[in-house]
Amino acid sequence: MFPGRMTLSPPGPPSGPPEELQELAFIERPIRRSLKTAEEIDQLTVDEDLNDVERAVYLLSVGQEVQRASVISNLPSLVRQNPAETFRRVVPKVREVLNGAGAEIQLAAATSFLTILQDDIILIHTHTYSILKTVLLHLNHRDTVVSSAWLETLLSAINALPKETIKQEVLNPLLYQSQLSHSLQARLAACRILGKASCKFDSLIVKKELLPLARSLSRDTESEVRICMCRQLESMARAIGVEDTRTELLPELLELAGDEESSVRLAAFDSIISLMEMMDGDDRLHLLVPLVMSACDASSQVDEGVMVSLSFQFGKLCSGLAGSLSEEQKRLLLQKFQVLCITGLPTEENQMDVGESTLIRCNCCYNLPAMVAFIDPAHFLCDIHPSFSGLCSDPEVSVRRSVAASFHQVVKLLESNVHVVHKELLLLLQDSALEVLDALLNHLDETLELVLSRGDNLILDNKLPELLSALLSAEQKVGSSLRWRLHEKLLHRYSCLSRLLPGELLHQTFSARIFIILTTNKVLPVQKEAARTFCTFLRYNRKQEQRQEMMERLIQDLAQGRSYWNRLRFLDVCEIATEIFSRKYFNKHFLIPALELVHDPVANVRYKLCQLLPRLRSSLRLPADKLLLQKLDFCVQKFLCREKDKDVVAMIRKTVLELDKLDLSEPFHKRRDWDLLDQKKEKEEMLLLEMEQLERQQSDGKLNSDKHMERKRRDSKTSLSSAKSMSVSSSTGSSSTGKETRKAKLSRSRSLSSQPTSSKPVNSDRPLKVKDLSGSSGLGKSTRDDSVRTAHFTLTTQSTSSMPVLIRSKTTSLLDQASLLEQREHRKSTLDHRTGNRDQRNHMMEHRTSSLEEREHRTSTLDHRDHRTSTLGQRSKTMERGSGMKDSQSRKLSMIRKSNSLQSE
Repeated sequence: MFPGRMTLSPPGPPSGPPEELQELAFIERPIRRSLKTAEEIDQLTVDEDLNDVERAVYLLSVGQEVQRASVISNLPSLVRQNPAETFRRVVPKVREVLNGAGAEIQLAAATSFLTILQDDIILIHTHTYSILKTVLLHLNHRDTVVSSAWLETLLSAINALPKETIKQEVLNPLLYQSQLSHSLQARLAACRILGKASCKFDSLIVKKELLPLARSLSRDTESEVRICMCRQLESMARAIGVEDTRTELLPELLELAGDEESSVRLAAFDSIISLMEMMDGDDRLHLLVPLVMSACDASSQVDEGVMVSLSFQFGKLCSGLAGSLSEEQKRLLLQKFQVLCITGLPTEENQMDVGESTLIRCNCCYNLPAMVAFIDPAHFLCDIHPSFSGLCSDPEVSVRRSVAASFHQVVKLLESNVHVVHKELLLLLQDSALEVLDALLNHLDETLELVLSRGDNLILDNKLPELLSALLSAEQKVGSSLRWRLHEKLLHRYSCLSRLLPGELLHQTFSARIFIILTTNKVLPVQKEAARTFCTFLRYNRKQEQRQEMMERLIQDLAQGRSYWNRLRFLDVCEIATEIFSRKYFNKHFLIPALELVHDPVANVRYKLCQLLPRLRSSLRLPADKLLLQKLDFCVQKFLCREKDKDVVAMIRKTVLELDKLDLSEPFHKRRDWDLLDQKKEKEEMLLLEMEQLERQQSDGKLNSDKHMERKRRDSKTSLSSAKSMSVSSSTGSSSTGKETRKAKLSRSRSLSSQPTSSKPVNSDRPLKVKDLSGSSGLGKSTRDDSVRTAHFTLTTQSTSSMPVLIRSKTTSLLDQASLLEQREHRKSTLDHRTGNRDQRNHMMEHRTSSLEEREHRTSTLDHRDHRTSTLGQRSKTMERGSGMKDSQSRKLSMIRKSNSLQSE
């Protein structure tokens, strides 16, 4: 079929167009092996015997520009190694190089000096003068980028320089540089230096020496200088104090707030708002409130800069001025905020730039919590909710992301009115953009806790199923995307549902989905987070059947799964389970299936088990876990004797060394903190079991009460359908039956009292007789049911009172259910009483029957007392008879003794 041998033809000349031949010829040209000539290599070569400082001096002296830049960039490390020699020999050479250097070397030097000052590498008082001279020399460089870099170095040096040095070397030249004859760049630098240096001096020096210079710069002819000085006045105000700020700086800021340039007005406006906390009530009322109102009026003229600044500061303004505003002014501010929330939308008449309008709406989202607190959460629905809803459905993704980021704060402020934003929460959960969901997930656990704990009517209003459906759809959307980090975050947030939702609902909706993610997802971090969430659901589930079902799925599908990948995931689950569950629970359910993987045919599974063995052994405590320790030692021995894979052998040898370090018999007082935490976990698990038993008892009591009420309903319906004569006869019959029953009880009590008293009164207990009699009469059966129900209610109330609040229970008490049912029956009996005489007679019959039952109960109580009295009487008679017999016997003995004495005489 195939030829036995293939012959290869010798290579011939390549055939093709001449252009391709020329390209091939170009490729075959000899390439120069070195990019540098011999002369260049000699110039770049440095003697190896030189130390670091000597090499740096040599390269700064005769080296090329790239070598000089490298030395200057490496200057901080030289200072760390040998600061004295570096500042004596290297720094002067750097100063010489900088005189005519280009921008690259200038930027490298500025960065190096900034690093030296920020890291406190040197003693500032020793070498700052040399650094400061270099910085001030190049501060007015013609390149703005280079001068800005040197300015940042100088501002950093001011924090470390002494006051006298700052005053002599920095502030004195400012008096000369701030004049109009100097360049714009020098005056801008003077503004920033003033703001930075004011924090170094006391208020008196700032007021006398720096404030006059600041006033002159704030009146500069260039708007850029006035803007820069406006931004520095805040730091100067904090340096001089509240009183001097009120008299010295506020007039300057108010004058700048009326500047002809809008950018200057904005800078002054921002500075005044920043100083709002330093103003008293009168200043806020007479200075700040009119300024804010005028800014709101100016922003209506589509001044984009004013609107952007106002939208960013709006929440701070409203919170700070809340006590100084009238109701009309509050209403105007609220209306202005509502206008800002729709800025740039197609419904608005005044169109703006898309970027500016989007930024304004994002700022409104940022200020939403402050506005909710400003208008009182009780008025949220009519004042803020339309704007809030519009921002949640905004066409721009950035706006929806901003409102999702502040959603939890709004929910926290709403308190009991949280149900009004339920629709918006569903809208954000189902948003098409994953960025919106990512912002919402940052605080989703807090949001869900507030919504589910305060929204008591969710189930009644059919809102809870919608919320659960939205959560599941959000997980599916994120899971189908490639953003696995977002999927991991979502699963981590969903773990809070274990303490917020009922166990039955959580098991039906989320547990199955989380388990599918655990077994099918291919991303390891997502799988581990799914395992953690699944273990959390398992721990807080209060249904024994559901817990057993979840554990069986873990064992069958993971520990005993056909795929080795699933068996590896089970070991990951075990690692996480040691953190979530107590040792007792883990050893009971997880340890044995994990140790059985020692027989796994895949080496990766055995390797993972070897890594997990120290954690498994740390969960054992002697002598209680002696058998489990033997199984774990057998697993280790099998690894040591039969393992053939070299990686597993190396890992088990390393693991054995770690196992030898563990001390399983550590006393209680020497246990670490995680031992106490384990005890706390075990107590919580015991409380969960008690809560489960309590819920079962309450559910059983609820079923019994439902059956009892259903029986009463059927009886009432039968009595309503009966005729008048039948009702009368039934009442008569019931009364006669009650009399006969009472007679029967009296006869029983008399027969019991007439019986001889046993030597063991405990065996002749009355409840045993009542139990025997209950099989022959219906009344005895009802009495037994009532006694059992009473005992059950007593146990339920006792356990409820002693139960701590660990997880919010969804069950209601039996007493509340009984009271609700009694109220319903009372209303129904009242309605039946109004329908006619038949209902009234029926109600009277039931009342008589109940009174007869109460009399019977009292009679039985009296019978019981009579029985006890008769028993005591019988005991006293018996004792009297015994004493009488003893007296007669003593008399006989005395007579016999007398007769014997007479005979002897």
